[in-house]
Amino acid sequence: MVITTTDSSLLRLLQLSSVSLPVGGYAFSQGMEYAIDQGWVRNKAQVGDWLSLQMQQSVARVDLPILRLSMLAAQQQDKTRLLELNDLSLACRETKELRLNDTAMGEALSRLLRSLSISTPFQRSEDISFVCLFAVAANHWAINFDTAALGFTWSWLENQIAAATKLVPLGQTQAQELLGELQPLISEAISTSLNIEEDRIGAGLPAIAIASAQHETQYSRLFRS
Repeated sequence: MVITTTDSSLLRLLQLSSVSLPVGGYAFSQGMEYAIDQGWVRNKAQVGDWLSLQMQQSVARVDLPILRLSMLAAQQQDKTRLLELNDLSLACRETKELRLNDTAMGEALSRLLRSLSISTPFQRSEDISFVCLFAVAANHWAINFDTAALGFTWSWLENQIAAATKLVPLGQTQAQELLGELQPLISEAISTSLNIEEDRIGAGLPAIAIASAQHETQYSRLFRS
């Protein structure tokens, strides 16, 4: 995988994938909080296993293929196609919490893009997938797919490791070690996503779905549900 970009698009990618982007990705643990509470995940190595499996079997097989197809639809200004992909993205969320994760971040990014005078094909009243809006923004700023996917996956990984840092807890040094150990999997996930056709988009991670569903009613929690 060869990634090339201009200075301008690189700066926009950094803006779009920054943890300081006000879309609230830091507020969701995607079921990890319940897994840690139940003792399924207890240390750095187990956090690494949890996240690597999710990256390979969910991000690479749902989010990134939808990101790629949505960027193509945005480039072609195909509003109908973008709406179809938005529906597909939301349909792939296995729990109410995971759907909320996608739509709450989508709503926040939608407000941000409007403030930056970037038009989108979505109505304010409808549920909008963060993935599809990320694609719209990436296309607007002339960021190619490989580069956009790199930023998208890095942002997801950084938010999840930040959650683990608070929950396990992990020390800051362990968190940085884990980021370094999982970085090579980002390129693998992007490569995998290139071979996922639309009718094969989907993921089945029962433990994560169960953890997310149980987190919705967890008695005490730090992260949003």
